[in-house]
This record gives sequence, C-alpha cells and structure tokens, in this order.
Amino acid sequence: MVDSDVELEKVPRLGLRHLQALLLFLGLVVNTTLQFNVGVAVVAMTNATSVNAELPHYNWTEPQKSYVLSSFYWGSALTQFAGGYLCKRFGAKTVLFWGSFGSALLSAWTPQGIYMAGWRAYCAIRLMQGLCQGLTLPCIHQHLANWAPAVERTRLGAFAYTGFDCGNVLAMYAAGMLASSSLGWPGISYVSAALGLMWCLLWLLLGANRASEARCIGRAEQRYIVGDLQRSVRRERKLAIPWRGIFTSAPFYALLCARCADTWGLATMQAELPAYLNGVLGLEMHSNAFFSALPFLLMWAMCYVYLIIADVLLQRRCLSLTALRKTYNSIALWTPAAIMLALGFVDATQKPLALALVTLSVGVSSAATIGSELNTIDLSPVHASILSGISSTFTNLVAMLTPLVVGVLVKHPTERSEWQLVFSIAAAVLFAGNVIYLIWGTAETQPWNDNESKSEAGSDFEDAKLEIAAEPTYKKT
Repeated sequence: MVDSDVELEKVPRLGLRHLQALLLFLGLVVNTTLQFNVGVAVVAMTNATSVNAELPHYNWTEPQKSYVLSSFYWGSALTQFAGGYLCKRFGAKTVLFWGSFGSALLSAWTPQGIYMAGWRAYCAIRLMQGLCQGLTLPCIHQHLANWAPAVERTRLGAFAYTGFDCGNVLAMYAAGMLASSSLGWPGISYVSAALGLMWCLLWLLLGANRASEARCIGRAEQRYIVGDLQRSVRRERKLAIPWRGIFTSAPFYALLCARCADTWGLATMQAELPAYLNGVLGLEMHSNAFFSALPFLLMWAMCYVYLIIADVLLQRRCLSLTALRKTYNSIALWTPAAIMLALGFVDATQKPLALALVTLSVGVSSAATIGSELNTIDLSPVHASILSGISSTFTNLVAMLTPLVVGVLVKHPTERSEWQLVFSIAAAVLFAGNVIYLIWGTAETQPWNDNESKSEAGSDFEDAKLEIAAEPTYKKT
C-alpha cells in the first residue's frame, strides 16, 4: 500500500535522496573525465607540448589518432545493454562500483601500456575502459528511478546529469593544464584514476540501492520515497521485460534518433575540439586547455538555468511535459546545427568569432538533458535501465563512428575546408534527429510499461494514472 498519510512537512528538504543525487553527480564527473580526457591527451603526446623533455612523444597518423579516440566506444557499445540487465539483477550500487573501479585502474595503467606498445596499447586500454563504463549509464537511470519521487525527478535527475558537463570541463581544462605541467601527458591518466578511486570509496560507504535498504534515513523521508515508488518497485519484480512493446514503439525510436543526433554533435566537439583549436586556430596547449573547457563550462552553467526555467514552466503548467521536452530538445539540437554551419566559414584570422561560436554551440546543447536524456523514464519508469541500455548502445555506436569519420575527412588538421565538411555533416544529423523527435516523441508513459491486465492491476493501475495526470512534473524521469 502507498503511504498516503506521510506528513510532507516532516520530510527533510535536504535528505538522503539528495545525497544519492550528489553521488551520481560526482560519479558522472569522474567517469566523464576518464572518458573524454583522451582528446587532450592525444594532442599532448603527439605535439611535444609538455615542459618535461624526458617524456616520449609520438608521430601518430590521423587515422591512428581516430582509432584511439573511437576505441572507447567499441567496448562501451558492447556492454550498455548488459549494464541494464545487470543493474536490474544485482542493483545499481554493485554494477556502478565495479564499472567505475575497473575504468579507474585501467587509467592508472595507461602510460605504461603506451610506453610498451604505442597507440595499439592505448586502443586496447580504451576499449577495456569502454567495456567497464558501458555498464554505468543504465545504473544512473535506474538509481534515479529508485530514489527520486515523481515530483522531484526533473530536479534530481537534471542535477545528477550535470556531472557530465562538469566532467567535460575537467577533461578539457584540467587535462590541458596537467599536460603542460611537469607531470606531462601521463599525469592526465594518473590524476583521473585517483579521482575515480576516491569516488568508488565514497560510493561504497554512502550509496544504497533503494530507500528501503538505506541506513541512516529518516522514517518520514523513507515513507515519502517508498510510498511514491512502491507500485513500480513491486511490479518491477514480477513483470517480464516487454521486448515487443519496446521495439514496436514509435516514441522510443524517436527518442533513439534524438539521442543519436545529440551524441553525434556533442562527440564531434568532445573528441575533436582540441585538434580543431590547435590545427585551424593555432592555439597552444595552455590556451587550448582553457578554450576547450570554456564551452563545457557554459554547458554546465546552462544546465541549472534550464532546470530553473523548466521547474517554473511545469509548476505553473505553462507547458505539458511533452511540450517542454520537445522545446528543450529543439534548442539543444537546432541551435548547434545552425552554429556549426556558420563555424565552417570562420578561419584563423577570426579567432574571437570562432571561439564564441564554439562556446555557444556546446553551451546551449545542455538543454538535451531535460529535452531527451531523461525521456527513457517518462516512457517506462519500471524498465528505465533497459531502455537506457538500448539507447546507450546505439549512442555509443554513433560516438564510435564520429572520430572515424573525422579521421577519414580530415587529412590535414590545419585545412579549414576539411573541418567545414565535418561541421556540415554534424549539423545535418542534428537537424534531422530533432525533426523525428518533434513528430513522434512524447513524455507519456507507454502502455507496455506495465503489461499486467487491468483485472490484475486493479485499482492500483487507475490510481497510478490519476497520480500522473494530477501533476505534470511527475512524468519526469
């Protein structure tokens, strides 16, 4: 039974559910840093930018660099779906810990591997890191679904996902500063590994799969969370995964298109921005680090702006959740698409304009967190980790393909015309992905979320529908 008599005034405004969101935020920070510091590292180890002259540097070709940049996704694409299943089987705490722990250990071993076997070893290590981290993203979705009451899902989910943006800032700026310090490019791997291991310790001590399993949680907060989520928890245990419903769902395919398009645009910037700034604009490592990080710093800040506006719009019922999702996703995809087309016509003599366009293009794209990132939980709160695993498998394939395409198109990193083609392709993908989402996307919970018959579900089914209709923000994550 749902605890309908919970005294909301006794529920703490800052409680264990917020601590879990903070842990997810920090976990995304370190995992994103482990994932995306490679863009800076490759530039550093091939351009002899470190002040430590004793460190080796390498003459890797552009195709070899593209293999290094994409190899993470070779592994990640293989384990995203498995991550969703393992999360439901063993819980988010266990799977998220081992995925992050393995990635951190591999990062610590990266320099030694490169010393022994060059770019091939780097590819192998990145592939194994991808296998580890591919397990983690479905856990983020499921952990949010287990801890966030419906009315707080937008707030807690969007906050947790800003860890991606903070991690991007660290991956670009801190990695660039480390590369140009006495630690050199190996320092990027060692520091990233240390951050990952520290987070794993925090997660072991403070993480909990569900409010019902948590220690040191107040009775009022526990009843508030469990009472709101217990229908989904109960049904999640006994419902089979509705494969047919998922793979015949037009809204889910629309979500896949939106996520793949967003990934193509963002992966182009995350992996290739340091190379573009160094090749076309001629920025050295210190400047490159700052200007590579600046777009992601704006992206991080804009997340909170978008979140505040979304909260106001939903609370005042100015927009339905579906309309809000589509509006935000249009901002996140179509604005960068237009900017990328313009960016292809800017050369080294217009550095301030180029930097402004790059910063704005990445900065506004954080609207995709509210626009489509959390849409998996709208469609099916019960099977959120499964949907996330499927979605992440496809987005990782896209992210794997992007550097390879750039490696084919960009033979001379200083040639603006080659980058123009890269940005034009990204713009076309962003535009098309959002068109599909606008036509078929929705934030309505799908019928296959709960495949029990009405006779079996009884009044619980009706109550759930009434709860969702009563408060639009409940349909969030």
